[in-house]
Amino acid sequence: MKIGLTVNGLHVEAHYQDDEIENVHKPLLRQLAKIHSAHPERRTIVFLSAPPGTGKSTLTTFWEYLSRQEPGLPELQTLPMDGFHHYNAWLDAHHLRAYKGAPETFDVEKLARALRQVREGEAAWPQYDRQKHDPVEEAIQVTAPVVIVEGNWLLRDDERWRSLAEFCDYSLFIRAPHDALRERLVARKLAGGLSQADAEAFYARTDGPNVRRVLENSLPADLTLEMLPSGEYRMV
Repeated sequence: MKIGLTVNGLHVEAHYQDDEIENVHKPLLRQLAKIHSAHPERRTIVFLSAPPGTGKSTLTTFWEYLSRQEPGLPELQTLPMDGFHHYNAWLDAHHLRAYKGAPETFDVEKLARALRQVREGEAAWPQYDRQKHDPVEEAIQVTAPVVIVEGNWLLRDDERWRSLAEFCDYSLFIRAPHDALRERLVARKLAGGLSQADAEAFYARTDGPNVRRVLENSLPADLTLEMLPSGEYRMV
């Protein structure tokens, strides 16, 4: 299937094989529907944690699309974690702006408060503005019965991040080969206008360490997907 999706305000052409849709994505969505059906009176919160370069934002947008097409599936809504970056002024004061995206650059306490609101009922969610490079508060109204919170650090094995587990009904993780992620992330920076040297330097400083930290320091998930070098997904 070839489909045009709007991901974080940008148009993306996504491709998914029919057998992958039938054997990976639809069964996963049916599993989420089953979990929600156990407590339909409250919102179900799913954590999707994955290293940079695994296509998680596009994937969850595709899941939103599938949830609207398949009878019997509850509506899904993606809530990206990027809106919980500390503001640039805070990052500058703590000499962390060059490392934006690392776990230290997120406001975990603010994320916990937002997750509590999502669990309890009506809620709004911040969104990262890629032109301002800062969060915009209350940019997303949370309406769906099942939400997928996606980010790099949701299953991070340290005290601050582990405290978020009380809000998680089901967890997903995507793993992928280091080399494939490096190739994808460098290509992403080249497409954004960086030179080869600058793209390689960014990977060495930011993306590369983040990939290693996610793959090596994340707690086990309820379900793990593997992204192949081709970009296809399979259940582990």
